[in-house]
Amino acid sequence: MPPTHTIDLNCDMGESFGAWTLGNDEGLLPFITSANIACGFHAGDPSVMRQTVRAALKHGVAIGAHPGLPDLVGFGRRNLDLSAEEAFNLTVYQLGAITAVAKAEGGRLHHLKPHGALYNMAATNAALAEALAEAVYRVQPELVLYGLANSELTKAGEKLGLRTAHEVFADRTYQANGTLTPRRQPDALITDANAAIAQVLRLVQAGQVRSQQGSDVALRADTVCLHGDGAHTLEFAQRLNEALRAAGVQLQAARPAVAP
Repeated sequence: MPPTHTIDLNCDMGESFGAWTLGNDEGLLPFITSANIACGFHAGDPSVMRQTVRAALKHGVAIGAHPGLPDLVGFGRRNLDLSAEEAFNLTVYQLGAITAVAKAEGGRLHHLKPHGALYNMAATNAALAEALAEAVYRVQPELVLYGLANSELTKAGEKLGLRTAHEVFADRTYQANGTLTPRRQPDALITDANAAIAQVLRLVQAGQVRSQQGSDVALRADTVCLHGDGAHTLEFAQRLNEALRAAGVQLQAARPAVAP
């Protein structure tokens, strides 16, 4: 039976820095279809960026920019009082850096996905969302803009004519309004692998997720995020990949607006 659904599996990568190593990028690459590569603000450095791009190209995984807030200590997960102009500037800066690295390795970018607090702020703040979408549009309008499903960021991208990918999460819980449960809350993460896989299958096949308030929330699912810094991430990535394929779901990177 041919696949009835298609989904992209993306993972945040290249988040090591200097002498510190985070995640198992090389191990995860065979099980995903797109990589969001840190650009040096929240994590990553020039050497790590180049190594990660090279590894992704070797595995045939789509390369994406993963710009974050300039907050190494907080790993880009703390909100900053950021103007729309500042958001535009830091996105352009980081997009330029990873674009140059990809070009030097014979590749090209496929998408952009903001990181951490920048991602969450742009999901609900229309001005910030428009600034990030405008940065992509002015620099590389052929890129796919990844954003939280049904968020201000995907709306801003679509308004500009960008190809967007509505993102859902395997290991995060949801609120009734479709936003992610804040990490500071004890119920923000799904630690049971079976529950996380069941959530992904329902999102992909039915376009729904059960919120923490007990209601079903309709969400468009184009791409699923796997976090690369968990203790059992590699095992989970393999299990999720296998479960999706067994359910007849085709795995491939989100389709770009302009073929590379």
